[in-house]
Amino acid sequence: MLLTIDTGTGMSDNRYGLKLDLRFFRGRVALYAFLDAMGIGKGDQVLMPAYTCVVVPNVVLYKGAQPVYVDIELDSFSVNPKLVEAALTPSVKAVLCQNTYGLSAHVDEIVALCKERGIWSIEDCTHGFGGAYKGKPNGSYCDAAFYSSQWNKPFSTGVGGYALVNDASLAPKVKAFADALPQPSLKTQAMLWALLKVRSLVTPSTYYTMVNAYRWLSKKNLVTGSSSGEEIEGTTMPKDYLLGMSTVQRNAAQKAIKKLPALNALRKANAAIFTQYLAEHGLNHVKPNYHNDHLFLKYPLLVKERNAFFHYAQQAHIPLGDWFVSPLHPVTGDLSEWGFEPERYPNAVFAAAHVVNLPTDTHHPDKVIAFLEKHADLIFDQTLKGRI
Repeated sequence: MLLTIDTGTGMSDNRYGLKLDLRFFRGRVALYAFLDAMGIGKGDQVLMPAYTCVVVPNVVLYKGAQPVYVDIELDSFSVNPKLVEAALTPSVKAVLCQNTYGLSAHVDEIVALCKERGIWSIEDCTHGFGGAYKGKPNGSYCDAAFYSSQWNKPFSTGVGGYALVNDASLAPKVKAFADALPQPSLKTQAMLWALLKVRSLVTPSTYYTMVNAYRWLSKKNLVTGSSSGEEIEGTTMPKDYLLGMSTVQRNAAQKAIKKLPALNALRKANAAIFTQYLAEHGLNHVKPNYHNDHLFLKYPLLVKERNAFFHYAQQAHIPLGDWFVSPLHPVTGDLSEWGFEPERYPNAVFAAAHVVNLPTDTHHPDKVIAFLEKHADLIFDQTLKGRI
């Protein structure tokens, strides 16, 4: 059983089982709505992985609360439930479970801890729409879950997000918040429409040029990007942050969602191919015991020299991803403004310095394998020997 989505355009698709009818301009706005409905604010803490996108702790800071980080495991890129338990204090009012690269590892154990302590649980499913964990849809374990439909997510509406509320006491509050949100401006909607058209032109040979251009324009606030310049430069909420989903995004969702079952099947098939090659050659890989539960939006691989690996990938027209270049992606350098102390989270820091993402949506996995074989000396082995 997977998830179903209400695009708001009259389309009904019951293949996925759970209905997402709360729509937002971005997924992080849904997280803001959750914290608001939970009454989380000044003096409160929200626990989250020390390996995430900076927009997540930003939401907590926008509410006046404090993000508290927990280190990750290097095999699942998710937090260890024992570390979560050790970090729980009376000030922690919510715990964020993150579906990293499409894997909701340990979410059931973390939710059990939250229920024992009377703490809210939220699942960050921005990487995992359409996937499942232990037979249940991603997002169905926690009190609430939010999803993303931005670029490079399971399906794309340019930018966008959805919410699933499982706790009955939260549902009316979150719905009222969503219903009160203003729509994006006509200018923003026109820009999104244009970007969706441009994105359809991306090919392996143009991938790096177009991605770099898009990110630069987003940072300068010249286009509607995954994150505005203000979001990655500080902790003050940008103007026009709290918005609902536009008609352009809903229409894009209606088209994209139809392709999702085949696309997710392709992602899992390619992940199996990559895993077989890496395992046979003693290189680090996603363990087979995670495969049934893994959506494989991205295939994480730890390499010794990331800059060199990216350089060779660009030459070979292999579209690698770079989630995450920092424990609070994409911010590099001093992270103290977000309350992040790197020395406390060695696994997250190591992963952020060495991870690349193999493309799981490719129709040419053989080309990826040939690239890996040619540059195998740059890939860490299964033991991560030589880790600094």
